[in-house]
Amino acid sequence: MAYPDDDRAAVRPIKKLVEDDFLSRPGVVGVDLGEKTVGGRVTGELAIVVFVRRKGPAAQFAIPPDVLGVPTDVVEDTLWPHHTIASPEGVSGAERHETPAGGIGIGPSRAVRLVPPDVAEVDDYVVAGTLGALVRPRRRHGVMALTAFHVACVDDAWAVGDPMVHPSRVDGGHPVRDRVGALARAALSAQVDAAAIVLTTPRARPEVVGLGPVTGRARARVGDRVRKRGRTTAVTEGVVASTDAAITLDFGVGLGVRTLHDQIRIETPGFADHGDSGAVLLDDANRVVGLYCGGSPDRGFANPIGPVLDQLDVELITPGGRGSPTPAPGA
Repeated sequence: MAYPDDDRAAVRPIKKLVEDDFLSRPGVVGVDLGEKTVGGRVTGELAIVVFVRRKGPAAQFAIPPDVLGVPTDVVEDTLWPHHTIASPEGVSGAERHETPAGGIGIGPSRAVRLVPPDVAEVDDYVVAGTLGALVRPRRRHGVMALTAFHVACVDDAWAVGDPMVHPSRVDGGHPVRDRVGALARAALSAQVDAAAIVLTTPRARPEVVGLGPVTGRARARVGDRVRKRGRTTAVTEGVVASTDAAITLDFGVGLGVRTLHDQIRIETPGFADHGDSGAVLLDDANRVVGLYCGGSPDRGFANPIGPVLDQLDVELITPGGRGSPTPAPGA
């Protein structure tokens, strides 16, 4: 159910009042606005929805039944950053695109040393995610690719200039021969998990594979239909359930648990999975509204695109627009 903006505006300050307190409690992974459900049935009431790793007496005791008259609803879920990792010996072949475009797999050339509990065994691992869309630096020329911070940077050892490959090394890409760019900019903040890769290939397409040309940017609205193409689940469709989500994601060694505020929530089972981080969310007009970052089998979350572009100081590239790259032959 899409509630009127006035209803959300009235409840939003109350949710903000308790958001950080709730997120600091053990087991709480998200706080949002949504419809209260009782016994599997929706009630029609706008509530403060609290996502917890395990629903039970302890979690419910910690969350009051209401806050200043606004009901709460406790929902069990576990949220993950949706990059994917593998040992270099476990890579496999995947789709290869001769011309970079949105919706394809990408990852760092470098391997990352990971240890338990982030992984089962101590080893060097390679990372994969999704190239979302083409962007360009503001006030300058150049062609860049947008993805998630935790895809391109991975840990606290990242540096500008880190080579990026397509296919990713998880997908059988070669660390040297398949280089398509280098890390240029990155932002991991209270609202944004994003990075920009300067492309070194001569051609690129300002479109998302299977979804068509990117036409611009827009603000996500509750009730809007959105689509994305990710490296793992390809093209999927969902509906914006909220733009008020605050979630915690564990980015692992060197980065730890971070909280992202004012996120877009897509309440659609199977919308995305590990490897889809970095994909862009497109509305029905093919305008970018968000940058996918993580979730669970039941729901996904994305950064709003405005803060992403502002913090990276970039603009989306559209066909024929300023900074549009040379198209591939026949494109």
